[in-house]
Amino acid sequence: MFSLRAIGRWFEDRTGLAGQLGPLLKHPVPPEATWLYVFGSATLTAFLVQIVTGAALAALYVPGTNEAYESLRFIDDGAPVGHLLRGMHFFGASAMVGLAVLHMIRVFLTGSFKFPREVSWLSGSFLLLFTLGMGFTGQLLRFDQNAIWTVVVGAEQAGRTPFIGTWMGRLLLGGPTLGSDTLSRFFSLHVFVLPGLLLALLGLHLHLVLRNGVSEPPRAGRPVDPTVYRGWYHRMLGERGVPFWPDAIWRDAVFGMLVVGVIVLLAWLVGAPELSRPADPTIVQAEPRPDWYFLFYFALLALMPHGLESYVIILGPLLLGAILLLVPLLAPAGERAVRRRPWAVGTVVAGVTIWGALTVSGVHADWSPHFDAKPLPASVVASSNGTVQQGAVLFHDRACIFCHRISGQGGRRGPDLSHIGALLTKDELVIRILNGGYNMPAYGAILAPGELDAIIAFLESRR
Repeated sequence: MFSLRAIGRWFEDRTGLAGQLGPLLKHPVPPEATWLYVFGSATLTAFLVQIVTGAALAALYVPGTNEAYESLRFIDDGAPVGHLLRGMHFFGASAMVGLAVLHMIRVFLTGSFKFPREVSWLSGSFLLLFTLGMGFTGQLLRFDQNAIWTVVVGAEQAGRTPFIGTWMGRLLLGGPTLGSDTLSRFFSLHVFVLPGLLLALLGLHLHLVLRNGVSEPPRAGRPVDPTVYRGWYHRMLGERGVPFWPDAIWRDAVFGMLVVGVIVLLAWLVGAPELSRPADPTIVQAEPRPDWYFLFYFALLALMPHGLESYVIILGPLLLGAILLLVPLLAPAGERAVRRRPWAVGTVVAGVTIWGALTVSGVHADWSPHFDAKPLPASVVASSNGTVQQGAVLFHDRACIFCHRISGQGGRRGPDLSHIGALLTKDELVIRILNGGYNMPAYGAILAPGELDAIIAFLESRR
């Protein structure tokens, strides 16, 4: 009989894996590395969750316009632990994005992007970009009403880009309109292209960590001098460094298990987002909005003054990307201590505050039509005039209430019309309704003469 130890010796003799991995696991790290250093490994843990759950989901998912929605329904309702796996994949994506951002903030605040770790920052920036790409492409794979209109809105926004808008919209959709080519393109990007790029960059990122070492916690009065830093760093590790295994890895392991536990718990208790109606591009009633990590950009574009959004769509991400890439090139040396770099703290505080405010605005999305708005009750109409009452009914049936509020009921995309009868004359109301305006369709070819008269009578009553 062979013992496990004998089998292990045989395997090591043929592969040499332990001899290769041992020095890597035992490489020295600074002794002061704390819990703030666990976000990088936690992001890797979330990525591994995505690989495992994604592979399981891909075995059941059918990337066809007629089958995608039903295959997700089967995963949710028919496949063993399918709902749990889909929930883990959803919350794993959120964890991966959130942890990657926290890791980047920690690196930025502690100046860990400085010499000799500039390329680590650059590769990490591209890792974050591809992670966001995974989140965006994965949303369409739900192929429900909200998912397809989110992509349609994204393509429409990309189409406003000066000079190259039409090309960008077609590139995103895989053609002039959303269809089977769009789903195939997003599936390929989500399952093959972006994970491959992530794995390649991750390999480079980990190699750079081993080559240049984990950055030591910053200390005031100990600036980075590229001419002497490497020698000082290696002397410090030789004198006070501790092996990553087992002295430092336990924090990464504990936090990684906590991350997986939270993902499983949320998947079990909350689950993935409920699927809306099956995708039908001919039906415009949907609430297209991206997942939470894109809501800030969704809100920014919606709040832009008319005419500026076309430039912000393309210039915003380019500017942010340029800033990230220039950070280690503009400040490769100097102080790393937070107290000596107040501009870094101010940048993070301002960025998080702006992101938070825009995300909250994106959650409420007052600029989007409220398709679930109910007909106005009799207490709001408050008129015995039959024409006025008919106009109130048409105000809902013709979707006016989806964008306009009356006495606190309805959408916020358009102006509040609670007292519009005191603000505009009958002729002004007729012109506005028939011709439409910015973000308002023209109803001249939609309303019958009697319907127009009834809606005008209702609006005139709002004084």
